[in-house]
Amino acid sequence: MDILLSSTALVALAEIGDKTQLLAILLATRFSRPLPIIAGILAATLLNHFLAALAGHGVAGLLDSTAFRVTVALGFVGMGLWTLLPDRIDEDEMKLPGTRGIFMGTAVAFFLVEMGDKTQIATVALGAQFGRSLLDVSLVTVGTTLGMMIANVPAVYLGETLIRRVRLGLVRALAASLFVALGLWMLWGALGPG
Repeated sequence: MDILLSSTALVALAEIGDKTQLLAILLATRFSRPLPIIAGILAATLLNHFLAALAGHGVAGLLDSTAFRVTVALGFVGMGLWTLLPDRIDEDEMKLPGTRGIFMGTAVAFFLVEMGDKTQIATVALGAQFGRSLLDVSLVTVGTTLGMMIANVPAVYLGETLIRRVRLGLVRALAASLFVALGLWMLWGALGPG
């Protein structure tokens, strides 16, 4: 249960104001059809985050050492600091590929924009931290996907109104605090007595 809750909370908070959330808002304002947009976000996130968690699991299995655990812990601290920086989306990233429909366009665009994004990197780190088995990788994937949906479904329905009312700086500070706290806890586990 810790895997699911940690993954959900970290990604839901990290996604606030992230470029993929900005993409969700753009798609919602452009097409005004929330259900295919939400379905596209869900499909893209499940695939992207499963691959990311699996990569984290694979790397952790190969590098199960104190040095690797310290690296992952410092990665979480770094993610926390990165979360404090506001995200912007480039015009090229906002163009939907092809005309195969809103669902397919959303899924492809969201998958591509998520590549190398904070939440994807966080998912790799969560997979490395918690992914001791394929069941754990699946729990990380479900948790991070749930976190993405918690952040993006309201963004699709409420769009720009939500962004104007939510204090993004406060949310980023909270997300950063969680990442840093988890990183320090992991660092303590890797280096502390025991």
